[in-house]
Amino acid sequence: MILFNKLRLAMAALLLLVSAANAYSAPKTLLVVGDSLSAEYGLARGTGWVALLEQKLRTQKLDANIVNASVSGETTSGGRTRLPALLSKHKPDVVVIELGANDGLRGLPVPAAEANLRAMVEASRKAGAQVLLVGMRMPPNYGRDYADKFFAMYGTLSKSVNVPLAPFMLDGVAQKPDLFQPDRLHPLAEAHPIILANIWPHLLPILKTK
Repeated sequence: MILFNKLRLAMAALLLLVSAANAYSAPKTLLVVGDSLSAEYGLARGTGWVALLEQKLRTQKLDANIVNASVSGETTSGGRTRLPALLSKHKPDVVVIELGANDGLRGLPVPAAEANLRAMVEASRKAGAQVLLVGMRMPPNYGRDYADKFFAMYGTLSKSVNVPLAPFMLDGVAQKPDLFQPDRLHPLAEAHPIILANIWPHLLPILKTK
């Protein structure tokens, strides 16, 4: 009987170790909530920065499943509305919020965009996810004052809610007209490795610590 009990305890301990190992090795789920810049607008499938991120994760041997819930034309208001269902369905470990460009292009109030993004960060955290905020700049022809306030919004929000920020996803792209599609708003596929390079250093620490 004593031997049997010892064996039973040993088996229970082994099962616990296996269960813990499986939990540790379970792949993370990364949810990207963005607009056309993340939805491969005008591009061949598999050439946008989110698809390139998936490839990079494999080469880095980081086990993560990416859910790209980006929608062309999406605003911060639309993202805020859609997010609860996405969180419930996918239960992400990490949420990348890439929104605001369409708010800016429409000249929508900056405080409203900030409130929407703040609500998205809070909802993601409440669901147990870490968040990366991706920033955007408006062209100067939208007015210097508005453009400055719009860009500053991301930094202010990042500090206020203490989430990491990729300051400007089009850094190194916006300055080069030849990297854009004919509409001059959406980058060509050649620009998306640069976009990923702007986001990756801020995303990697989250993926390694979550």
